[in-house]
Amino acid sequence: MKKMITRIFFAAAIVAAPLALACDYPARPPQPPDGTTATNDEMLAGVKIISGYQAAMADYLACIEADKVIANNALDDGNNETQQQRERMFNMKYNAAIDEQTLVVEELNAQIRAFKAR
Repeated sequence: MKKMITRIFFAAAIVAAPLALACDYPARPPQPPDGTTATNDEMLAGVKIISGYQAAMADYLACIEADKVIANNALDDGNNETQQQRERMFNMKYNAAIDEQTLVVEELNAQIRAFKAR
């Protein structure tokens, strides 16, 4: 039984390794311009950078969703516990990316509010 579990683990790792490398997590953009001192052009440049980051994050999320489907089809061994574990891992990865994206956008929005308030 232990050998079988080990074989399944290594088979899953071999199949999943290329999939994990296929999706590039976008780099966190630099801090947005300081809304209390930035010029209009600097704020617009900051918005463009964050928009690019959001597009890259959308691509990343689509990629990991596609990889999830491929992995589920390739590794469908009928083991419900394994499938649930893969689902939990995907959800953690997906939610962490969404949380990071939300934080970046909130930082920009705070600076936009400060820019408009002056």
